[in-house]
Amino acid sequence: MAIFTYVLLSVVSVILLYKVYQHYSSQRPVAVNYHFTRRCNKTCGFCFHTATTSKLVCARSTSPAGGEPFLYPKFLGEMIDYCKETLHLESVSIVSNGSLIQENFLKKHGHNIDILAVSCDSFDEATNIKIGRGSGNQVPQLYKLKSWCEKYGIKFKINAVVCRLNYNEDMNVHLDELQPFRWKCFQVLIVAIENGSEERLRNGHDFTITDKEYESFCDRHKQQKSFVPEPNHLMAKSYLILDEYMRFLDRDGRQPSKPILEIGVGEALKSVFWDEQAFKDRGGVYDWSREDSCGKERQEIDW
Repeated sequence: MAIFTYVLLSVVSVILLYKVYQHYSSQRPVAVNYHFTRRCNKTCGFCFHTATTSKLVCARSTSPAGGEPFLYPKFLGEMIDYCKETLHLESVSIVSNGSLIQENFLKKHGHNIDILAVSCDSFDEATNIKIGRGSGNQVPQLYKLKSWCEKYGIKFKINAVVCRLNYNEDMNVHLDELQPFRWKCFQVLIVAIENGSEERLRNGHDFTITDKEYESFCDRHKQQKSFVPEPNHLMAKSYLILDEYMRFLDRDGRQPSKPILEIGVGEALKSVFWDEQAFKDRGGVYDWSREDSCGKERQEIDW
Protein backbone atom coordinates (compact mmCIF):
# COMPACT_ATOMS: atom_id res chain seq x y z
CA MET A 1 0.00 0.00 0.00
CA ALA A 2 1.36 3.43 -0.91
CA ILE A 3 0.89 5.97 1.85
CA PHE A 4 2.06 9.35 3.01
CA THR A 5 3.22 9.37 6.58
CA TYR A 6 3.58 11.99 9.23
CA VAL A 7 4.70 11.12 12.72
CA LEU A 8 3.91 11.97 16.35
CA LEU A 9 6.01 10.63 19.20
CA SER A 10 3.76 10.27 22.24
CA VAL A 11 3.88 9.84 26.05
CA VAL A 12 3.67 6.11 25.44
CA SER A 13 4.17 6.05 21.71
CA VAL A 14 5.37 7.20 18.36
CA ILE A 15 2.24 8.28 16.51
CA LEU A 16 2.16 7.85 12.75
CA LEU A 17 -0.37 9.98 10.87
CA TYR A 18 -0.86 8.96 7.27
CA LYS A 19 -3.09 9.45 4.22
CA VAL A 20 -4.11 6.34 2.37
CA TYR A 21 -3.94 6.46 -1.42
CA GLN A 22 -4.96 2.93 -2.23
CA HIS A 23 -8.58 2.33 -1.26
CA TYR A 24 -8.76 -0.98 0.60
CA SER A 25 -12.19 -0.50 2.24
CA SER A 26 -15.00 2.01 2.61
CA GLN A 27 -13.03 3.84 5.32
CA ARG A 28 -9.75 5.72 5.03
CA PRO A 29 -8.10 6.03 8.45
CA VAL A 30 -5.75 8.99 8.79
CA ALA A 31 -4.22 8.35 12.21
CA VAL A 32 -2.72 5.51 14.20
CA ASN A 33 -1.06 5.56 17.62
CA TYR A 34 2.18 3.58 17.57
CA HIS A 35 3.05 2.38 21.08
CA PHE A 36 6.57 1.12 20.43
CA THR A 37 7.05 0.47 24.15
CA ARG A 38 5.01 0.67 27.34
CA ARG A 39 7.83 2.03 29.50
CA CYS A 40 7.33 5.36 31.26
CA ASN A 41 8.93 7.21 34.17
CA LYS A 42 5.55 8.12 35.68
CA THR A 43 2.86 6.02 37.39
CA CYS A 44 -0.44 7.69 36.49
CA GLY A 45 -3.15 5.76 38.28
CA PHE A 46 -5.58 5.89 35.36
CA CYS A 47 -3.13 4.86 32.62
CA PHE A 48 -4.93 2.70 30.04
CA HIS A 49 -1.79 1.43 28.27
CA THR A 50 0.12 -0.04 31.17
CA ALA A 51 3.61 -1.54 31.27
CA THR A 52 2.68 -5.20 30.89
CA THR A 53 5.74 -5.88 28.74
CA SER A 54 9.24 -4.50 28.47
CA LYS A 55 9.61 -5.17 24.74
CA LEU A 56 10.97 -2.34 22.62
CA VAL A 57 10.32 -2.10 18.89
CA CYS A 58 11.09 0.47 16.25
CA ALA A 59 9.94 0.37 12.67
CA ARG A 60 12.87 2.15 10.99
CA SER A 61 15.84 1.74 13.35
CA THR A 62 17.53 -0.91 15.40
CA SER A 63 17.74 1.52 18.30
CA PRO A 64 15.05 1.18 21.01
CA ALA A 65 12.69 4.00 21.96
CA GLY A 66 9.61 4.14 24.01
CA GLY A 67 7.10 5.02 26.67
CA GLU A 68 8.03 8.49 27.72
CA PRO A 69 9.97 9.37 24.55
CA PHE A 70 12.54 11.51 26.38
CA LEU A 71 13.79 8.41 28.19
CA TYR A 72 15.63 7.89 24.89
CA PRO A 73 16.67 11.39 23.73
CA LYS A 74 19.39 10.25 21.30
CA PHE A 75 17.05 7.92 19.43
CA LEU A 76 14.24 10.44 19.61
CA GLY A 77 16.35 13.14 18.03
CA GLU A 78 17.54 10.82 15.28
CA MET A 79 13.98 9.81 14.47
CA ILE A 80 12.73 13.41 14.41
CA ASP A 81 15.48 14.50 12.04
CA TYR A 82 15.03 11.43 9.83
CA CYS A 83 11.29 11.98 9.55
CA LYS A 84 11.71 15.58 8.44
CA GLU A 85 14.99 15.64 6.55
CA THR A 86 14.87 12.25 4.83
CA LEU A 87 11.17 11.41 4.57
CA HIS A 88 10.00 15.06 4.36
CA LEU A 89 6.99 14.23 6.52
CA GLU A 90 4.28 16.80 6.97
CA SER A 91 4.21 16.86 10.74
CA VAL A 92 6.40 15.62 13.57
CA SER A 93 5.00 16.08 17.07
CA ILE A 94 6.13 14.89 20.48
CA VAL A 95 3.74 14.15 23.33
CA SER A 96 5.52 13.96 26.68
CA ASN A 97 5.00 14.32 30.41
CA GLY A 98 7.64 17.04 30.12
CA SER A 99 9.79 15.97 33.04
CA LEU A 100 12.89 15.02 31.05
CA ILE A 101 12.92 17.65 28.30
CA GLN A 102 16.09 19.74 28.10
CA GLU A 103 16.48 22.99 26.17
CA ASN A 104 19.56 21.65 24.38
CA PHE A 105 17.39 18.97 22.78
CA LEU A 106 14.97 21.56 21.40
CA LYS A 107 17.85 23.77 20.31
CA LYS A 108 19.27 20.89 18.28
CA HIS A 109 16.09 19.31 16.91
CA GLY A 110 13.37 21.95 17.36
CA HIS A 111 13.49 23.08 13.73
CA ASN A 112 12.13 19.62 12.83
CA ILE A 113 9.39 19.54 15.50
CA ASP A 114 5.94 20.84 14.61
CA ILE A 115 4.12 20.35 17.92
CA LEU A 116 5.24 19.65 21.48
CA ALA A 117 2.32 18.34 23.56
CA VAL A 118 2.89 18.18 27.31
CA SER A 119 0.64 16.22 29.68
CA CYS A 120 -0.53 18.25 32.68
CA ASP A 121 -3.64 17.20 34.58
CA SER A 122 -3.63 19.84 37.31
CA PHE A 123 -2.05 23.14 38.27
CA ASP A 124 -2.00 21.98 41.89
CA GLU A 125 1.25 20.08 42.46
CA ALA A 126 -0.28 18.00 45.26
CA THR A 127 -2.97 16.78 42.87
CA ASN A 128 -0.42 15.87 40.22
CA ILE A 129 1.50 13.84 42.78
CA LYS A 130 -1.67 12.00 43.88
CA ILE A 131 -2.41 11.17 40.24
CA GLY A 132 1.08 9.74 39.81
CA ARG A 133 2.30 12.18 37.18
CA GLY A 134 3.71 14.95 39.34
CA SER A 135 7.11 15.39 40.94
CA GLY A 136 6.54 18.72 42.69
CA ASN A 137 7.68 20.97 39.85
CA GLN A 138 5.43 20.06 36.94
CA VAL A 139 3.78 23.48 36.69
CA PRO A 140 7.02 25.54 36.57
CA GLN A 141 8.36 23.03 34.04
CA LEU A 142 5.24 23.53 31.91
CA TYR A 143 5.83 27.28 31.80
CA LYS A 144 9.48 26.71 30.95
CA LEU A 145 8.53 24.40 28.08
CA LYS A 146 6.07 26.99 26.78
CA SER A 147 8.85 29.59 26.64
CA TRP A 148 11.19 27.16 24.85
CA CYS A 149 8.51 26.38 22.27
CA GLU A 150 8.13 30.09 21.56
CA LYS A 151 11.91 30.44 21.29
CA TYR A 152 12.29 27.60 18.79
CA GLY A 153 9.09 28.09 16.80
CA ILE A 154 7.28 24.94 18.00
CA LYS A 155 3.51 24.80 18.46
CA PHE A 156 2.74 24.24 22.15
CA LYS A 157 -0.05 21.85 23.14
CA ILE A 158 -1.31 20.63 26.53
CA ASN A 159 -3.04 17.30 27.21
CA ALA A 160 -5.08 16.79 30.37
CA VAL A 161 -6.99 13.81 31.75
CA VAL A 162 -10.08 14.93 33.67
CA CYS A 163 -10.59 12.58 36.61
CA ARG A 164 -11.90 12.26 40.17
CA LEU A 165 -9.01 14.34 41.56
CA ASN A 166 -9.21 17.36 39.24
CA TYR A 167 -12.68 17.69 37.69
CA ASN A 168 -13.65 20.48 40.12
CA GLU A 169 -10.51 22.50 39.38
CA ASP A 170 -10.66 25.87 37.61
CA MET A 171 -7.66 26.06 35.27
CA ASN A 172 -8.63 29.20 33.37
CA VAL A 173 -6.04 31.54 34.90
CA HIS A 174 -3.17 29.31 33.83
CA LEU A 175 -4.67 28.61 30.41
CA ASP A 176 -5.11 32.33 29.81
CA GLU A 177 -1.42 32.81 30.50
CA LEU A 178 -0.05 29.75 28.73
CA GLN A 179 -2.22 30.11 25.60
CA PRO A 180 -1.51 26.65 24.13
CA PHE A 181 -2.13 25.90 20.47
CA ARG A 182 -4.48 23.11 21.60
CA TRP A 183 -5.64 22.03 25.05
CA LYS A 184 -7.04 18.52 24.77
CA CYS A 185 -9.08 17.37 27.78
CA PHE A 186 -9.79 13.63 27.98
CA GLN A 187 -12.42 12.08 30.22
CA VAL A 188 -10.60 9.32 32.13
CA LEU A 189 -11.21 6.05 30.27
CA ILE A 190 -11.46 2.46 31.49
CA VAL A 191 -10.04 -0.25 29.24
CA ALA A 192 -10.88 -3.57 30.86
CA ILE A 193 -7.73 -5.45 29.88
CA GLU A 194 -5.44 -2.58 30.93
CA ASN A 195 -6.77 -0.56 33.89
CA GLY A 196 -10.11 -2.19 34.69
CA SER A 197 -9.60 -4.03 37.98
CA GLU A 198 -7.34 -4.76 40.93
CA GLU A 199 -5.93 -7.68 38.95
CA ARG A 200 -4.38 -5.23 36.48
CA LEU A 201 -1.36 -2.99 36.99
CA ARG A 202 -3.72 -0.02 37.29
CA ASN A 203 -7.29 0.27 38.59
CA GLY A 204 -8.69 3.30 36.83
CA HIS A 205 -12.06 2.99 38.58
CA ASP A 206 -10.57 4.95 41.46
CA PHE A 207 -10.35 7.95 39.09
CA THR A 208 -13.54 7.75 37.03
CA ILE A 209 -16.13 10.52 36.91
CA THR A 210 -19.69 10.68 35.62
CA ASP A 211 -20.54 12.26 32.30
CA LYS A 212 -22.19 15.14 34.17
CA GLU A 213 -19.06 15.73 36.21
CA TYR A 214 -17.00 15.79 33.03
CA GLU A 215 -19.49 18.20 31.44
CA SER A 216 -19.20 20.51 34.43
CA PHE A 217 -15.44 20.71 33.86
CA CYS A 218 -16.03 21.42 30.18
CA ASP A 219 -18.59 24.15 30.91
CA ARG A 220 -16.08 25.84 33.22
CA HIS A 221 -13.44 26.00 30.47
CA LYS A 222 -15.35 26.11 27.18
CA GLN A 223 -14.42 29.76 26.60
CA GLN A 224 -10.80 28.76 26.06
CA LYS A 225 -10.10 28.98 22.32
CA SER A 226 -7.68 26.07 22.54
CA PHE A 227 -10.13 23.80 24.39
CA VAL A 228 -10.75 20.41 22.72
CA PRO A 229 -13.02 18.13 24.82
CA GLU A 230 -12.77 14.38 24.38
CA PRO A 231 -15.42 12.44 26.35
CA ASN A 232 -15.41 8.65 26.54
CA HIS A 233 -17.91 8.13 23.72
CA LEU A 234 -15.58 9.92 21.29
CA MET A 235 -12.33 8.54 22.61
CA ALA A 236 -12.95 4.82 23.03
CA LYS A 237 -13.17 3.72 19.38
CA SER A 238 -11.74 6.70 17.50
CA TYR A 239 -8.06 5.81 17.98
CA LEU A 240 -6.15 3.15 16.10
CA ILE A 241 -3.42 1.73 18.33
CA LEU A 242 -0.34 -0.04 17.05
CA ASP A 243 1.44 -1.82 19.90
CA GLU A 244 5.09 -2.54 20.63
CA TYR A 245 4.89 -5.66 18.45
CA MET A 246 3.53 -3.50 15.59
CA ARG A 247 0.06 -5.06 15.84
CA PHE A 248 -3.19 -3.12 15.77
CA LEU A 249 -5.12 -3.49 19.04
CA ASP A 250 -8.88 -3.76 19.34
CA ARG A 251 -10.60 -2.05 22.27
CA ASP A 252 -13.34 -4.71 22.30
CA GLY A 253 -10.80 -7.20 23.63
CA ARG A 254 -10.43 -9.21 20.43
CA GLN A 255 -7.07 -10.56 19.40
CA PRO A 256 -4.71 -7.98 17.90
CA SER A 257 -3.85 -8.07 14.24
CA LYS A 258 -0.72 -9.71 12.94
CA PRO A 259 2.32 -7.38 12.77
CA ILE A 260 2.09 -4.86 9.96
CA LEU A 261 5.61 -5.71 8.81
CA GLU A 262 4.35 -9.23 8.08
CA ILE A 263 0.98 -8.56 6.44
CA GLY A 264 0.94 -4.85 5.59
CA VAL A 265 -1.04 -1.93 6.98
CA GLY A 266 -4.21 -2.43 4.92
CA GLU A 267 -4.61 -6.10 5.80
CA ALA A 268 -3.90 -5.49 9.50
CA LEU A 269 -6.49 -2.72 9.72
CA LYS A 270 -9.20 -5.17 8.71
CA SER A 271 -8.76 -6.88 12.09
CA VAL A 272 -9.90 -3.91 14.20
CA PHE A 273 -12.79 -1.48 14.47
CA TRP A 274 -12.18 2.23 13.93
CA ASP A 275 -15.00 4.77 14.37
CA GLU A 276 -14.39 7.24 11.56
CA GLN A 277 -17.22 9.58 12.58
CA ALA A 278 -16.05 9.72 16.19
CA PHE A 279 -12.55 10.49 14.93
CA LYS A 280 -13.92 13.45 12.97
CA ASP A 281 -16.20 14.55 15.84
CA ARG A 282 -13.28 14.78 18.27
CA GLY A 283 -11.34 17.00 15.86
CA GLY A 284 -8.87 14.33 14.82
CA VAL A 285 -7.74 16.33 11.79
CA TYR A 286 -6.35 19.80 12.43
CA ASP A 287 -3.48 22.11 11.46
CA TRP A 288 -0.58 20.05 12.81
CA SER A 289 2.27 21.58 10.79
CA ARG A 290 4.61 24.48 11.43
CA GLU A 291 4.17 27.27 8.93
CA ASP A 292 7.69 26.77 7.62
CA SER A 293 7.09 23.07 7.00
CA CYS A 294 4.09 23.51 4.74
CA GLY A 295 4.58 22.98 1.05
CA LYS A 296 7.43 20.49 1.34
CA GLU A 297 7.19 17.62 -1.08
CA ARG A 298 6.35 14.45 0.81
CA GLN A 299 7.71 11.06 -0.06
CA GLU A 300 5.56 8.02 -0.82
CA ILE A 301 6.37 5.04 1.37
CA ASP A 302 5.55 1.53 0.24
CA TRP A 303 4.45 -0.46 3.28
